[in-house]
Amino acid sequence: MKRVLIPLVVLVTLIGGALYWKLRAQEAAVAGPPGGSGVIEGTVINLSTKLATRVTTIHVRRGDEVAAGQVLVELDCTEPEAVLAEAEAKLRAGRAQVAAAEAQSEAVGLSQNAAKVALRSASSKIAALNTAATATEREAKRLESLGELVPGAKRDQVRAQADGLGDELTAAETSLQASRHQVNAAGAQERAAKAQAEAAAISIEAGEAAIVRARLLVDECRIAAPRAAVVDEVFYEPGELVRPAMPIVRLVDLREVTATFYLPNAEIGAVSVGQRALVEADAFPGRPVDGEVITVSTEAEFTPRNIQTRTDRDRLVYPIEVRVRNTGTPVLLRPGMPVQVTLTESQ
Repeated sequence: MKRVLIPLVVLVTLIGGALYWKLRAQEAAVAGPPGGSGVIEGTVINLSTKLATRVTTIHVRRGDEVAAGQVLVELDCTEPEAVLAEAEAKLRAGRAQVAAAEAQSEAVGLSQNAAKVALRSASSKIAALNTAATATEREAKRLESLGELVPGAKRDQVRAQADGLGDELTAAETSLQASRHQVNAAGAQERAAKAQAEAAAISIEAGEAAIVRARLLVDECRIAAPRAAVVDEVFYEPGELVRPAMPIVRLVDLREVTATFYLPNAEIGAVSVGQRALVEADAFPGRPVDGEVITVSTEAEFTPRNIQTRTDRDRLVYPIEVRVRNTGTPVLLRPGMPVQVTLTESQ
């Protein structure tokens, strides 16, 4: 009987001690600063293109570290480059049309000025001829009224002068009408030339816009890293056809990562945005990294199955997101790492 009781007493003692230490650990956890467990997430960047074309060259592999602006993938750019060349040629043609229209407008302006000068000259000549013809006609009639008192040769000479001046006046008036027509025609030509120049200028604006669009499409042929990051996945191989807006390369920025943990409803008042936190990875015990609370959810959730809070006394929890500047060399925290987040006292 004693042989049975002794092991039983030892077993009960061990179980009681284990329960005691577990209760002490739970009490210490409750009394300690709030926190919880979470998983590290990096800043994911999916790079795609607007084009439907083929991959020609891939410069990186999964796991490579890349710098901002580094070209990762090159695509077949034959068609976008042809569109750009066509747009540039149309722009040059438009500029040539503008230059020709401006030259034509200038020439028409000079022609109109010459026509106006000719018009003024014809008007002056008509005025002078009109005065001379009137005087000569009056003299011819006066001599003719004197009859035989004036030699016939004299009368004929003055009459011939009067008739000649009349003919010159008629010709001058015809020339005046022609000059007026020239001025009107030159004005119409000038207006047409200005309209042509304006249309050519509008075509230049359209051409410049087409070049901007074409260059943007050409830029889509080279997939570059927008920031320093690590290549997480390359989704295509050379020769494969890519579709617009489909991810080609996925990058993960490890310099700034986040960890989301959950606080019970009773402890939500202990956290605020901007509060300092310590993030410790299971892979690096005793080496906590500083973090900062960036979001505190305004809506409660039920405890996720893959997340454990310090206690199970409250099933309603709030997601808390902490930002961590992962600036070590090499970086300590990587996506997928389980971590323990401990909040410090509010400042």
